[in-house]
Amino acid sequence: MSAPLPTTAPPATGPGYPIHQHRLANGLRVIASPDHAAPSVAVNLWYDVGSRHEQPGRTGFAHLFEHVMFQGSAHVESGQHIGLLQAAGASVNATTWFDRTNYFETLPSGGLDLALWLEADRLGSLLDALTKENLDNQREVVKEEKRQRYDNVPYGDAMRRLIELTFPADHPYGHTVIGSMEDLDAATVEDVAAFFSAYYLPNNAVLSIVGDCDPDTAFARAETYFGALPSGPTPTAPAADPLPPLSGLPRQETSADVPADAAYLTWRLPAVGTAEFDAIDLGMTVLGHGQTSRLHRRLVRRDEIAESSSASTMGLIGGTSMGYAYARARDGVALEQVHDVVLDEVERIVADGVTELELRRAKAQFERHWWHELARIDSRADALGEFATLYGDPGLVNSRLDQIDAVDSDAVAAALQAGLAPAHRSTLIYRKENA
Repeated sequence: MSAPLPTTAPPATGPGYPIHQHRLANGLRVIASPDHAAPSVAVNLWYDVGSRHEQPGRTGFAHLFEHVMFQGSAHVESGQHIGLLQAAGASVNATTWFDRTNYFETLPSGGLDLALWLEADRLGSLLDALTKENLDNQREVVKEEKRQRYDNVPYGDAMRRLIELTFPADHPYGHTVIGSMEDLDAATVEDVAAFFSAYYLPNNAVLSIVGDCDPDTAFARAETYFGALPSGPTPTAPAADPLPPLSGLPRQETSADVPADAAYLTWRLPAVGTAEFDAIDLGMTVLGHGQTSRLHRRLVRRDEIAESSSASTMGLIGGTSMGYAYARARDGVALEQVHDVVLDEVERIVADGVTELELRRAKAQFERHWWHELARIDSRADALGEFATLYGDPGLVNSRLDQIDAVDSDAVAAALQAGLAPAHRSTLIYRKENA
């Protein structure tokens, strides 16, 4: 039988969004958050599968399914999924990441049944419509995406190179989300069907319904369209043991058709969802996020040796995240000088920590972004799916700001010293061709 899950009571200081949960008999976790401010509803499905779940020789499958899922199912012709939703006034899309794949649409509340029926039909019957022709078509789409977004843009291969410097090749995070085109070329319909059958299960998914729909209706509609779909064996999670810090200062240099010489630094960081990650994330904001950051003020505004600079984290749940910083040299400035100044600022923030003013500013940046995102029902539905799938608690939507506010400067200092220690980095150097 289906079973209700506890309703999450919002904290007194949090946003206070209502969160109601229900689990169907087949394991599908359904989250409802009513908001009647406008006659629209967001439907969001998170599947607990991303590129970290792929096996050697089978990379790119998670991202491939982001495309294949729009190719039709038993009762929906190829290409009609998006067409039917757009005709109903919907915006619709999907994304893939290392840790998950999500599918989502926002539409007038009268279209809720259509959205749920379409999502359930492709979850339950995609393999009925999976042909070699459809697979080949989407393989070519992925190849074209790679050419446009990675191969033919300046620094388009930077993330691939940083991942290779940060993670072992056989690590779940050791390859890019888009994967290997050679692996995709070698994939058969049977290979792709096996991947779908292993991960596209109601008990491996979270359905969020946010907007102009009361919880009882949301749960009843979810039961109507998803309740008969069979569950399957729970997929085995990839190993998530934390990696040791980088050592030996690995370095890679390349020349490419780029507008400026550039230097990147990368580090292994704690897994996202930990207090240590929150602390170092705030520290990296102080270091390199926005025009008030240390890197921008030093390299771009004061010394005028870089045309741009930044530092950021890439939060991952599988034991180890990644952090990186970069700067692009101005014409006539030696890249070695730029690299050394970036490194000097990194070493200074590790040695001195952050000031209370810098920490307050970093928290304010986080809070502004948080409120801006959650103001939209589509982003709210996505956040509920994220926190339920990756951390098991959609209530974090309401308590996340409290977690960030609880981080003090001592915690930031300790996290920076542990994560950005001088011997714990790798370096990627880009030089302009024929420079």
